Amino acid sequence: MSDNNKSKSATGGRRRRVGRGQARERKVTTAPAYVKRQIPFYEFLNEEGLVKLEEQADWLIQEIGIEFRDDPKALELWKAAGADIKGTRVRLDKGLARELCKTAPSEFTQHARNPERNVRIGGTSQVFAPIYGAPFIRDVEGGRRYGTYQDFENLVKIVSQLPSLHHSGLVIVEPCDLPVSKRHLDMVYAHMKYGDKPHLGAITEKSRAQDSVDMARILHGADFMEEHCVIMGNVNTNSPLMVDRVVTEAAQVYCGANQGLVVVPFILGGAMGPVTTAASIAQAFAEAMMVGAFTQLVRPGAPFIMGNFLSSMSLRTGAPTFGMPEPVMSNMVIGQLARRLGVPLRCGGALTASKLPDAQAAYESADSMLSTALGGANFILHSAGWLEGGLCTGYEKLVLDADRLGSYQVMLSGLAVDDNALARDAYREVEPAGHFLGCAHTMKNYEDAYYEAVLSDSNNVEQWEEDGSKDAARRAYDRWNKLLKDYQAPALDEAKDEALLEYIAKRKAEIPDAWY
Repeated sequence: MSDNNKSKSATGGRRRRVGRGQARERKVTTAPAYVKRQIPFYEFLNEEGLVKLEEQADWLIQEIGIEFRDDPKALELWKAAGADIKGTRVRLDKGLARELCKTAPSEFTQHARNPERNVRIGGTSQVFAPIYGAPFIRDVEGGRRYGTYQDFENLVKIVSQLPSLHHSGLVIVEPCDLPVSKRHLDMVYAHMKYGDKPHLGAITEKSRAQDSVDMARILHGADFMEEHCVIMGNVNTNSPLMVDRVVTEAAQVYCGANQGLVVVPFILGGAMGPVTTAASIAQAFAEAMMVGAFTQLVRPGAPFIMGNFLSSMSLRTGAPTFGMPEPVMSNMVIGQLARRLGVPLRCGGALTASKLPDAQAAYESADSMLSTALGGANFILHSAGWLEGGLCTGYEKLVLDADRLGSYQVMLSGLAVDDNALARDAYREVEPAGHFLGCAHTMKNYEDAYYEAVLSDSNNVEQWEEDGSKDAARRAYDRWNKLLKDYQAPALDEAKDEALLEYIAKRKAEIPDAWY
């Protein structure tokens, strides 16, 4: 917002609100590095129900088993741990997976190159990260198109300035104009160069995961990484009940280096899991717990985040649906299961099937995000920018979602009930039937009494028309363009930058171009 905003006064005249937009901009830049939750977790399911889901997960692991394919090293590790292995099917005695997960930390810190941006993952902390993995990009002027590296760099720069996004993820959009075999180098470097928040690394091939870890060693130092988590990989199981070498090799690279692994079963109910939500939740829990146990076989104590991504679907068309009651329930229940297991949790955030940042996107994203926030997910990927079931990143959707994340941060921080909050001095000053607008308590607290959304227009209709009758998408378009215009790169040590560029050049010379 500019400082030219106007509103009608209570008496019907106009008055100019000077500098309020600028004050809000200054205020939000001091937001915490992550959410320190002060409210209780929402306990959706009772004890009896939770025990039944845990028993179902144990039954799947013991009786049905999980496939671990295309990685003989993974099977060797399972065999040494006492697993029952037939072919590539791995079964564990009841309770063994849970026992192995006990060495995974219930909380850990992911360190950023700027220590003020470090995030705590687990416990009562919640960390918001943007969309991950979309091949398409959309904005008001450019429409829908394949993402480019320029789009990717733009998004990293925008995310670096949004205080309610605590983590920059990795593939905010696929840079489809770069070779698949090499683009991970450019993406990881962009997060290191143009932002100073924590980020993820590549996982699609073992060599790409290794490149990510090697680049992190250059940036953070090998000795520091031996004791601290600075980078993580985000992987999906191949539901139902299958783990491929992308997952197990990523675990060996990241966890082997004492770095983190986020493991997320992606279950489309009725396709990759049963049509009943309870069965799919138990399946997701079993798959994630098995990979969590595997990470601890690689290196006991390595950071592990259990994930859940359960989507309902239209049984008429087969299309995934988001913001529906079934995945909303799963977000809250999986939070309870993760806390009982003693590991951090990752869920999705502002999810929608909508193609545009419209009303459908707003209500589906709000329902998805609220369940994730209340359910207690510690690391929330796809918190902003998600469109089209994850196929498309929206510039406008990114900044609109981030605006709402600020309101979640306020809610999760709880309600103050101290002397200032109860405002007895204000009641002593203001007579009955008077008003509090000019009293000392109001003047003391007015700058931060309420969360003010930068992109919500609360002006009267005359002022809105005078300002161009802009809808939310157009205001968001102006917002992200201003962020790009105002962007200033955080300082990066020149020697480290040169070493990173030298590493990238060497690796690109060794890797042939590949576009698939």
